[in-house]
Amino acid sequence: MKKIAMAAVLAGLLTTVCAQAQTKLGPAAPVTYDNKYEVYGGLNFMNFMAGQDLTRRMDFGGGELEGTYWLTRKWGLAAEYRGEAGTTPVLPNAGIYGIHRPLVYSNMVLFGAQYRWMQNQHAALDLHAYGGPAYGVFDAGTAGAPPGNQQNTPAQIAHLVGLYANHTAPIFALGGSVDMNRSKNWAVRLSPDLILDEFGSGTREFFAISGGIVYRIPVKKK
Repeated sequence: MKKIAMAAVLAGLLTTVCAQAQTKLGPAAPVTYDNKYEVYGGLNFMNFMAGQDLTRRMDFGGGELEGTYWLTRKWGLAAEYRGEAGTTPVLPNAGIYGIHRPLVYSNMVLFGAQYRWMQNQHAALDLHAYGGPAYGVFDAGTAGAPPGNQQNTPAQIAHLVGLYANHTAPIFALGGSVDMNRSKNWAVRLSPDLILDEFGSGTREFFAISGGIVYRIPVKKK
């Protein structure tokens, strides 16, 4: 009888542990992907080149906000904002103007489509293609210091040290995302991108990756 009682206790403990593990490691409720809207917010990293004649890349860091309207369970329309900032290498003559890794930043508004390639209870794999305008500010850190900057504006110095002029250019993000479900409505996303930009005289390719939280807005029951 003691052995039977002990076995019953152990079975009960094992059931409890398994139930807790299932709650922690996977979604508690079925993930149906029947939502029409979802929002995503996260942190973004991107490399970039801030001038046509520069030979070294810079690192951008910032944030990303995205909203998606799902036309079907497979296809969605998305709009997003990305804001990036960082310091960049410049031409060797920058020391004349007291410039050392000046600040540049960019604001991007992108539109495009998402395709939900695969999904199950625990994760979804999406592909996307976005494009839109990006406004780059390249003279934010070129106020400089004497003596070389006294006769030049920040925009002129930016040009002299190899940076682009402030302007808007097309930019494209081609990539995908993995959404790891925490519940029916919440997921953790990791999203890498190939970035194509047209700030210079030709298309340049860069890498970006973001990570953050997805919230699937629940469907209201009628």
